[in-house]
Amino acid sequence: MNQTPSPLELRRQIRAGLHRGNTSGFCAGYVQCNLVILPADSAADFLAFCQANPKPCPLIGISEAGNPMLPQLGADIDIRSDIPSYRVFRHGVLTDEVENIGALWQDDLVAFLLGCSFSFEEALIADGLEVRNITEAVNVPMYRTNIECQSAGPFSGKMVVSMRPFTPADAARAADICAAYPSVHGAPVQIGNPAEIGISNITQPDFGDAVTIKPGEVPVFWACGVTPQVATEQAKLPFCITHTPGCMLVTDLKNSDLAVTAK
Repeated sequence: MNQTPSPLELRRQIRAGLHRGNTSGFCAGYVQCNLVILPADSAADFLAFCQANPKPCPLIGISEAGNPMLPQLGADIDIRSDIPSYRVFRHGVLTDEVENIGALWQDDLVAFLLGCSFSFEEALIADGLEVRNITEAVNVPMYRTNIECQSAGPFSGKMVVSMRPFTPADAARAADICAAYPSVHGAPVQIGNPAEIGISNITQPDFGDAVTIKPGEVPVFWACGVTPQVATEQAKLPFCITHTPGCMLVTDLKNSDLAVTAK
């Protein structure tokens, strides 16, 4: 398979079933998004949850109710087919994992697209930092924490974080770089002390894959877009769809457009 497709080409490969698995490392320079799809009668509360918790839930785009197309994020994006894997929840329970949600689509569904840490990985690499999950060709490790999110309506829960190991000096550089990207989680929420945020075993992530932490390195944790998946589980909505962690919507938006100039 072509390892350097454009976002449109990759989406078409995904739609045709030619690309499965995580999207980390694909389409350098372009924004990747987490996904939550839920009925319109829950959309206002979920929007409020995202606005109250901008680090784990940075909004990039929202669809019109019943419309699966997202032209504001890229050419010919169909949210029913352009993500490699989806998770289906019923009453807060994961009931299925599918490669296409066309048969599940309803006229009242609203799709929320949220910023993803894959976007800031490019900025870290451009500055000469190694991103271990990309080096080891695995999905980024993600962990449930003890950090409470601010609730909104039925949506509540604890923050999920992603982790990348760095030396202390490189961790400080990474924090400075990511602070310029608030639309994709911004600066880390914790550096070097997983127990402080309720992580008891760094070698066993709750989502994604474990990565090597070398001698002299510390784990660095960022707010993660899997957080709203946990919030929807807590809400126990009759029906909800999310992306499978690591399997993102690759958009036509540029990562560079998300950077903000430090004041």
